[in-house]
Amino acid sequence: MTKEALKIVTIGGGSSYTPELIEGYIKRKDQLPIKDIVLVDIEEGKEKLEIVGEMAKRMVKAAGLDWNVELTLDRKTALKGADFVTTQFRVGLLDARVKDERIPLSHGVLGQETNGAGGMLKAFRTIPVILDIIEDMKEQCPDAWLVNFTNPAGMVTEAAIKVGGWERTVGLCNVPIGHCSSASEKLGIPENELFFKFAGINHFHWHRVWDKTGKERTAELIDILYGPDQNEDNNHLKNIHSASFHYEQIKDLGMLPCGYHRYYYIEDEMLQHSIEEFEKGETRAQVVKETERRLFELYKDPALDYKPEELSQRGGTHYSDAACEIIASIQNDKRTEMVVSTQNNGTITDLPYDSIVEVSGVVTAHGVEPYNWGAFPSGAARGIIQNMKGMEETVIRAAVEGNYGAALQAFTVNPLVPGGTMAKTILDELLYAHKDHLPQFADKIKEIEETQPETVAYVDELMKSNNPALVGNVEN
Repeated sequence: MTKEALKIVTIGGGSSYTPELIEGYIKRKDQLPIKDIVLVDIEEGKEKLEIVGEMAKRMVKAAGLDWNVELTLDRKTALKGADFVTTQFRVGLLDARVKDERIPLSHGVLGQETNGAGGMLKAFRTIPVILDIIEDMKEQCPDAWLVNFTNPAGMVTEAAIKVGGWERTVGLCNVPIGHCSSASEKLGIPENELFFKFAGINHFHWHRVWDKTGKERTAELIDILYGPDQNEDNNHLKNIHSASFHYEQIKDLGMLPCGYHRYYYIEDEMLQHSIEEFEKGETRAQVVKETERRLFELYKDPALDYKPEELSQRGGTHYSDAACEIIASIQNDKRTEMVVSTQNNGTITDLPYDSIVEVSGVVTAHGVEPYNWGAFPSGAARGIIQNMKGMEETVIRAAVEGNYGAALQAFTVNPLVPGGTMAKTILDELLYAHKDHLPQFADKIKEIEETQPETVAYVDELMKSNNPALVGNVEN
């Protein structure tokens, strides 16, 4: 029996994405009997929470709805009696992302939000927090669903389910949404007349496509998107560089790649572009900070009671709307087909049964029923995804235990981080840089501060200046 007065809590309620979340609820007002929306943030995010929270109230009022929108810094109290909890927080805020990007790039190594060294550090900071949230949920809302779109979404979701024991967790990413709309556009076929099947892990999946006659269109789409005569920019992701895949490689895979595969299949070009951005003081995090500044200036307008078009430039558009659809599908047993991070349970035979995978499936009242994928068609895909899953498992173990050896192991296994001394150097610098948000590594960080004065000086100088020439350690 569905509940008739829903309470939905958002952790990270001061996010610039919140207006899209509110818009998604309003679009589904006939499906979601909402009574309370509680936006939660931390003291450092209080100003943004108040700005975006007041805008959320204006949006609800403009829609003629009587929903109660509450703003709070008290997470535990906010969770009491919640039916759904969504998470969209960033530990350390955008300044932490700046460190994740600039420190590796200063060594000529990729710095990126969810991939390589930066992605692993984000997981180290985030996983303990999601586990703390789950402990509060166990006490305050034991029957609630957790919809996570905090990055790195796959690892955070895996930690929530496998370590936190919260099986009512669904992970979400906006990337597949763009791939589906792109395929529809290129084939000239409405999206609802195509069938998509995704399989892999977050930011590292592949997909296949069929039309309503039963004909597979994957090979055709590979030719259209990546063929030798293709000069058009086919990257729908606003937050990564539009380098071109190698057609022969994608043709051999026989599957359509995720946009983030660029970091692995054409690593040299993606790295070079990132280094050039770094040298100009224009890493993605620095660009996003400016985008967010402009967005919150817009949000302050007391006349603004709708999601502004500028939000689509933020890079994560569709995340929030998809989260609303997951909630609506669970609430009403809609059985919406979606791509989510969920328990494998044999869906992909090449990965451990209990691992978390990102796959196509149906969202029901009892959770996600994934579509069976089976084995990947080539050793190339099987080998790299097994390595990536092993890396994810090691990152989670390091994050939970504060295990430095596991952290170094993960850095060594990650394809985007050079092994040996370089892996250790970057790890130590990132641990020191994020010391305020890594209590589980406190002993190791203290050791770094006491025995590696050159590491401390290097990081302090790099983060103090936006001019990498002052550091003089960029390898082109």
